[in-house]
Amino acid sequence: MKRKAVVFTVMMMTAGLSASAAEPVQLSLTPDVAIHDRGVMIRGIALNIWGENPQEALALGIVNGSTGQSLGFSWSLLLNYAESYRGVQWAAVNYATAEFTGWQGGCINYSGGSTYGLQTAFVNYSAHLRGLQLGLFNVAESTDEALQVGVINLLPENETWFGNLPEELAPGMVLVNWSF
Repeated sequence: MKRKAVVFTVMMMTAGLSASAAEPVQLSLTPDVAIHDRGVMIRGIALNIWGENPQEALALGIVNGSTGQSLGFSWSLLLNYAESYRGVQWAAVNYATAEFTGWQGGCINYSGGSTYGLQTAFVNYSAHLRGLQLGLFNVAESTDEALQVGVINLLPENETWFGNLPEELAPGMVLVNWSF
C-alpha cells in the first residue's frame, strides 16, 4: 500500500512539473517587467499595461501581444497584436501577422495572412479572406469565400465588373462585394 502511495505521489509531482511550463496568471507592466518572461505560456488570465506572451487566455489590458500560436479572448483599449491567433480580438487596432481565425472588432483590423471569420471595423484589411468584413472601408487581396459590406469594398482578385456573376461581383464596389 505504501509503495502505491509513493508511486502516486511521484506521478503527481511529475505531472505538476510538466504543467509548470504554463502559468495561470500573468500581470505585466511591459513584456520585460512582468511576473513571467515573454516565452512562458499563459493559460488563464493576463492583465496587462503592455503584455506579450504565447497564450490560451483571457487577456485584458491597454496593449496585448500574443506570440506563436495563441488563442482566447483579447480585449485591449489600444492594440492587440499577434502572430497567429484564434478567438476574439477587440481593440482600437487589431493586428495579426500570420493567420487569424475568429472575430476582430475595433476601429482598424489588419491580417497580414489568412483571415477565417469576421472583421468589424471602420477599416478592415486581410491578405486572404474567408469570411465577412463589415466596415466603412474593406480590402481583401485574395479570397476563398468572402462577403464585404461597407461604403468601399475592394476585392482586387475579382478580375471583371459583373462578368463572373453570381460567383464574383467586382474588383471594387460600394455597399456590398463578394467572391464565392
